[in-house]
Amino acid sequence: MPSVILATASYDHTIRFWEAPSGMCYRTIQYADSHINKIEITPDKQYLAAAGNSHVRLFEVATNNGNPVTSFDGHKSNVTAVGFQKEGKWMYTGSEDGTVKVWDLRAPGCQRDYECGAPVNTVVLHPNQAELISADQAGNIRVWDLTANACSRELVPDGEVGIKTLTIASDASLVVAGNNKGRCFVWRLADDDTSRFDPLQKVEAHPNAYILKAQFSPDARYLATASSDHTVKLWSTRKFTLAKTLTGHQRWVWDCLFSADGAYLVTGSSDQSARLWEIGTGETIRQYTGHHKAVTCVALNDLADVPH
Repeated sequence: MPSVILATASYDHTIRFWEAPSGMCYRTIQYADSHINKIEITPDKQYLAAAGNSHVRLFEVATNNGNPVTSFDGHKSNVTAVGFQKEGKWMYTGSEDGTVKVWDLRAPGCQRDYECGAPVNTVVLHPNQAELISADQAGNIRVWDLTANACSRELVPDGEVGIKTLTIASDASLVVAGNNKGRCFVWRLADDDTSRFDPLQKVEAHPNAYILKAQFSPDARYLATASSDHTVKLWSTRKFTLAKTLTGHQRWVWDCLFSADGAYLVTGSSDQSARLWEIGTGETIRQYTGHHKAVTCVALNDLADVPH
């Protein structure tokens, strides 16, 4: 198994695994049940989670078994967000059914169920592993305190404009929300109260376009924003000034992820391809082609230290 696990999913009902350096596809999983909204690789690189309508399926990464080993059922609509606690003990999901759920990977059913009241577009886990932050189509951001088992904060940064994406810096200093009017909202998180958001900046990142994904680099020096305007923009987080615009995709760019060292970015687009970009030059260094429809999500795990 490659040490770098790179996967893409598409409206063509397949998940493809790629050799990152060569661009060769070495495995395809057929996913006939529904389209796939999000994919995520577990921290130990053992499983890939695929979020569809209205379930999450877990596939083995290191085998050729095309059947899921587990299915998580309980949502009533599209699952739009999926992620894992840092040791892989539990999984969190968000759905258009208006809920955020937490699932123990070793037990049946969901252990936590939070009602947001509007279709959930994105959920991220605070680095402290004790809070989930969700954002929805009605423009609300909520912080869910997993210890208190309650909502500890609600924010509405831009009225009823839907928020598509959230990202939190690895040192938990900054949170960014990207919305359907091309705006990014930046907050500084308080040290003493992790649910306190201090407004820092508003960035007109992609005027007259949707921000489909926002992602901090691992060292939080850059913020990447992927958009319906066919570009990905890299912002310096010092003052949120534009550092680079990555051009090459021919249609909407749905997803973007940094490599663990922050030197590369992987993107997926409606132009049926994924790309590997070098951050230093802003150039495409590899294209991943083979999907027959839009590439809606990408997953990458290239961490050297696998937790045991």
